[in-house]
Amino acid sequence: MKSALILPPSTEKPNYQTGSIFFVGTATVILRYAGFTILTDPNFLHQGDHIHLGYGITSTRTTNPAIEMEQLPPLDFVLLSHVHDDHFDRVAEANLDKKLPIITTPQSAVYLAKKGFSSPQALKTWDTINISKGDAKLSITAMPATHGPGILGALLPQVMGSMLEFQLPSGEIVFRLYITGDTLIHEHLKEIPQRYPNIDLALLHLGGTKALGILVTMDAKQGVQAIEIIAPQTAIPIHYNDYTAFKSPLEDFMAAVKAAGLENKVKYLSHGETYQFQVSGIPANFAG
Repeated sequence: MKSALILPPSTEKPNYQTGSIFFVGTATVILRYAGFTILTDPNFLHQGDHIHLGYGITSTRTTNPAIEMEQLPPLDFVLLSHVHDDHFDRVAEANLDKKLPIITTPQSAVYLAKKGFSSPQALKTWDTINISKGDAKLSITAMPATHGPGILGALLPQVMGSMLEFQLPSGEIVFRLYITGDTLIHEHLKEIPQRYPNIDLALLHLGGTKALGILVTMDAKQGVQAIEIIAPQTAIPIHYNDYTAFKSPLEDFMAAVKAAGLENKVKYLSHGETYQFQVSGIPANFAG
């Protein structure tokens, strides 16, 4: 199923040649590209703050976000993999503009509507929303994700990965970004590169989060498997080392990447760092 979201046009011409990923922490990034400014999975709690993950399970934040919410740039929309306190916390719930579009799962959209957000956009797996902002065009498709095995997966919130396809005004796709969401390796991940070849960049939710002692997000080994399955040109790990529930540190992933010979495919960001990317083959008249 396809839906549409029309945003107010900007007075600035979209820049299709360069873009950036600013790492706030956890799964929170600010993506700027092709005229869009997008916030993912807003988590602005501080070191020592506690979150609830359901069923009596709590976790403590061990880091601080790189910026505070009031330092955010003007946003076009939020992309939310699911409602869990480490992805959409009480700070975001209280302080985000209630009119800001939030693209998320059907379950999370219902929750957000109950909390007063007027523009949640629900996507089921493989559903697409076409977003336009003047000449700037973007399609987002919900990717399959599994937050836990068996019965535990059914008890945890619905979660989605996201495929973002940025387009020229002509409709030609010039940049493809995949965000895993909180998922484990599962059979349906193999469909993603079949449907979406030539993925430019992937953001990997790692951490090896455990609930009741069971893995519910990718650890180091599964993160490497994800790179091998999805085959992005570049991968950036996020969602690691931020909470006590995260049991697989970034250092383990770095070692696994080195052992697999994938070091040339992975970029590492510390909180507050920016990854600048270049998109080749863009006609000069489309540059901002």
